[in-house]
Amino acid sequence: MKIKSIAMATLLVLGGASAANAADQGHGKVTFKGAIIEAPCSIAPESIDQTIELGQISNMALADGGKSSPKAFEIALQNCNVSSLTKGVQLTFTGASAAFDEDNKTLGIVGTGSGAGVQITSGNGEVVTINTATPFQQIQDGSNTLQFSAYLKGNGGDVSTITAGEFSSVADFTLSYE
Repeated sequence: MKIKSIAMATLLVLGGASAANAADQGHGKVTFKGAIIEAPCSIAPESIDQTIELGQISNMALADGGKSSPKAFEIALQNCNVSSLTKGVQLTFTGASAAFDEDNKTLGIVGTGSGAGVQITSGNGEVVTINTATPFQQIQDGSNTLQFSAYLKGNGGDVSTITAGEFSSVADFTLSYE
């Protein structure tokens, strides 16, 4: 009887020790964030912070104002309720314009590459003016997708004015509804 009690106590101690060792076999944290906005549409999470890879572009392709191949991107709107809208939505891309562009249609680039800038075109192919609202686009209830493209455009000079290297450019966007 005494041996059974000792055996039982030993099993309980060993069982408790193995449970203590197995308690944490990995852990982490999940953070949920966002913003509540006063607007007829929600912006899809994948549209809020995008990176568009323009690729490795030859300096020869950018000479004399040449440009790279356009890369499509979109801004997706969800859960739209357009009952109070008469015109639709317009979008403004804001950012630093390229020094060589007096028309404000080219975003400047930063990095070791230079002599070019990023241009954005709307779904109908028109070059977007930076820091200026696009024309209104009609939208419908539910989901809507605003189509755009971007490409790298040379500064208009010959190849000697274009420096090879990495570059980046940032454009923020703001939606406005009427």
